[in-house]
Amino acid sequence: MIQPGPVHPRARVVLRRFRATAGIALALALAGVPGAAAALDAGAQAPPLSAPKLTGPGKVSLEQYRGKVVYVDFWASWCAPCVTGMPLIDELRKEFDPEDFAVVGVNVDGEPRRARRLLERRPVGYPSVSDPSGRLPERFGLETMPTSYLIDRDGVVRYVHEGFRKSDVEVLRGKIRGLVGKGDR
Repeated sequence: MIQPGPVHPRARVVLRRFRATAGIALALALAGVPGAAAALDAGAQAPPLSAPKLTGPGKVSLEQYRGKVVYVDFWASWCAPCVTGMPLIDELRKEFDPEDFAVVGVNVDGEPRRARRLLERRPVGYPSVSDPSGRLPERFGLETMPTSYLIDRDGVVRYVHEGFRKSDVEVLRGKIRGLVGKGDR
């Protein structure tokens, strides 16, 4: 687990919102309310993901990657482990055939211009979508920032990764290789 450091003021607000949403979702789930969001676990079908691109026109949809292994990475400009992980995830992405593997970032900044500025300073070669309303973290049952989901060719979540350290790349590489290798044609 990553030890907390100084917390950005915007992070406090967003984390409070996530905690409140998670608490409400947990209470609803325990009460048996249909449709209550719960944390997505390995083996679950990935929920729909479609949102406007953070930079450039158009939308990105998880459906457009059906048949590929996809790493969905939830991030924010104020999240230090997120920012640390982005270039490492981008390098990892380049190791695999784009016909087999893709990365999609989901930015949760309340003000997308902050995320755009970060991407101008530290560009990555994979698309990020913008979700300032927090709809997608709720749909995925996000509990921690950052959290990523490794999704197989059939849209099933195979690995959930919370937090990020540089040493995590080796574990991710192995998990991706396993999924990409299973689906070689």
